[in-house]
Parts: sequence; structure tokens; C-alpha cells
Amino acid sequence: MDIGFIGLGAMGTAMARNLAAAGHRVRAWNRSGGSVEGVEMVTSPAEAFVGDAVLTMLSEDAAIREVLLDSGVLDGAPAGVVHLVCSTISVAFARELVERHDAAGVGYLSAPVLGRPDVAAAGQLNVILGGPAGHAARLEPVFEAIAGKVWDMGEDATVANAAKIACNMMITMAIEGMAEAVVLTEGKGLPREKFFELMLGTLFGSRVYQNYSGIIAERKYEPGFKAVLGLKDLRLARELAAETAIGTQGSLPMLDAVHARMGAAIEAGHADRDWGIMAEYTIGTAKG
Repeated sequence: MDIGFIGLGAMGTAMARNLAAAGHRVRAWNRSGGSVEGVEMVTSPAEAFVGDAVLTMLSEDAAIREVLLDSGVLDGAPAGVVHLVCSTISVAFARELVERHDAAGVGYLSAPVLGRPDVAAAGQLNVILGGPAGHAARLEPVFEAIAGKVWDMGEDATVANAAKIACNMMITMAIEGMAEAVVLTEGKGLPREKFFELMLGTLFGSRVYQNYSGIIAERKYEPGFKAVLGLKDLRLARELAAETAIGTQGSLPMLDAVHARMGAAIEAGHADRDWGIMAEYTIGTAKG
């Protein structure tokens, strides 16, 4: 297939490389330049927004708006291209993107992904898919190159965005839960590694607990996903809660707590470290 790619951070680079390795023609644009093996770099987003499909892996709503909407790239896109937004964006903006793509005659799919850069490099991302089934069927070769599994959330593209936001919210809750467990057990002399061995071998053996217990145990907080982006995703969750959590006046107590904790960790100077740093912030402040 002829595939465009916009946004070559750690995740985007791995995804673009896998698409090229699968035999697709990949044309990519990145605002800070760079290169990817097997990928043709172009000088403008408009040059990438052509072909059978375009994947964008931009960090937030504002970046997509600037690169594709305000610039006129979407309005000038050729007929037949399908745009997959693979990053975590707000439900409100996803709704706007559906409308704007319909008006421009361009196909649209919400396709946010679950997985850190190592999972992306292995081509084993979980793709949370929302949008017309016909578009998704056409793009099966794309998913085969980047995904371990595609989870179809239905024809309403925005449902996939809500699901991704909810997943990220739950990851932060798991991180905070492990941190508070360390406060209880390490405070009684039990090494965190020993407690995590118990945790993983009994009640909490899922991938999130496996990944982040290792990060917390080794105290290695080099960014796989930056804390500042985690805070952005928690803000999106709170915005969504204002729309959906009617009985609680738009407030979810655990969400509010992890949002405040992530914000405090960032204010303490950890914005560019992995969002798992929230755990070390909790442990450190609890110990005084």
C-alpha cells in the first residue's frame, strides 16, 4: 500500500519502520526532521497526506489541528485516502475530526494504540479501532504490520477514543496503587522487589503491573511515555467525566486523585521523565 505517516516520535518511528519493512511505500513528515530506515522523508505534511492511508502520531489535539486543519492539508487531501489518528486525543476533538473529514470527503478512523515503544518496535501494539467497517477492512495490511491485535469498538469513532482515555486513566491508577503498596511494605522492611514478586505471582499478573512494577523496582524512569503527556491524558479523562459522569456532578474521585498526583510530580520537576515517576514521587513524599 501507499502510506503516509505524520509524527515520528519513539512510537511513530517504530510504526513507520514496521510498515516499510512489511513492503509498503511509506512517506513520512516530522516537524523536527529525522530519518527512518526504508521510509521516504518528505518536506511537508501535505506530501505525506496522500495514498491509500495516512497515520498520524502527533502528541495532542492542538498539534493535529495545527498540522492538518489550520494549514488546509485536510481540505486539500485527495479522494480515497483514509486517515487513522493513532494518538490519544479528546473525545470532543475526535467528534470534530469526524465532521471535518466527512466535509472534506476523506475517510477517518480513530485508531489509538496501547503499548510502549518496545511493543511498537515488535509490531505488537493493541489498536483500539473506531469508525466505518469498510475503511477498516481496506486497511487490514496496515494493522498486520503494526498490531498484535485490533479491538473493534464499533462505527462511532469517538468510542475508541473514550476507551483509550479510560485505559490510560487505569494505568495511572495502577501505578499509584503500586506506589502506595510500596509505602506500606517497604516501610516495614520488605524490599519492593520482594513485594512485587508476591503481587505478580498472585493477584496482579497483568502486563501493566509487570511493566510498571519493574520500572518502580529498578527506579528507571527514562521516558517511554512522558509524565507531561500522562497529565494531558488525565485532563482528557476529566473532560470526558464532565460529559458522562452525570450522577457524580462530573467528578470521579480516583481520577481526581491521580490527576492531582501526576500534576504534583510534574511540578516537582519530572515533566520529561516516564509517567511511572509518579510512583517514586508518592513513595518519596510519604517517607518525608
